[in-house]
Amino acid sequence: MKSEHLDDPFVVAAAGLDALQGLLGYRFRDPALLQLALTHPSVAHEQNMAVQTNQRLEFLGDAVLQLVLTSELYERFPAFGEGPLTKARAKLVNRRTLAEHARALGLGWHLIVSKGEEKHGGRERPSALADTFEALLGAIFLDGGFGEARDFILRLFHGAFGGLSVIPVLENPKGELQELLQSFSSEAPHYRVVSATGPDHDRVFACTVHHAGVELGSGEGKSKKAAESEAALAALTKLRSSQKLQGDREEFRMMNDETRRKPE
Repeated sequence: MKSEHLDDPFVVAAAGLDALQGLLGYRFRDPALLQLALTHPSVAHEQNMAVQTNQRLEFLGDAVLQLVLTSELYERFPAFGEGPLTKARAKLVNRRTLAEHARALGLGWHLIVSKGEEKHGGRERPSALADTFEALLGAIFLDGGFGEARDFILRLFHGAFGGLSVIPVLENPKGELQELLQSFSSEAPHYRVVSATGPDHDRVFACTVHHAGVELGSGEGKSKKAAESEAALAALTKLRSSQKLQGDREEFRMMNDETRRKPE
């Protein structure tokens, strides 16, 4: 792939690209792809000519990132449905997070921008950094294939996956719990406040959630609503862990049955 000709003020020195590849932990077979990923759209606008920028690579990189993280979430959280998985993915790929990854890699220092964009601090603008990060992923995908892109993404997002708790963060755990219970029962869960301690200005409420006469979970919070949400979250974790265990046991039983049926 040939690089578009850029005037000297816009070109990143080969040494700069070499140092960046060391930081990335990935060496491009075609360095022109890396330079293209670093070329901000402002370059084309200021030169007033047809210059390739990183916008197409950004489009491609966004798709690669979504696929890798969606697949990883699907594998890591087998007991969770579409709603929680979608929320967890959104947490991982919000623009601020992508800009932080770009900043950590030093992409801003290597970004090829116009003189005007440089003057107005565009090199460190979060939106530009997030776009460049996605463009970089697109460039790695084209240069090394899906496997290389996947390894690069998972290496960077390893800590973020560790930051996700056993259950992805939920906006409405009480609603999620009710939806789960209604999948096999018409009875709704009900909540009980079991204690309220502390002075009036700093109360702590303890709450339990019950279904069909069974306590499913408990939680504490600075308000009854917060305590109920914590109880619902605890119940969801317990129920989904139980569902996964039952599924694993059923799979094991079926494998044993299949083994017994095989002729010796």
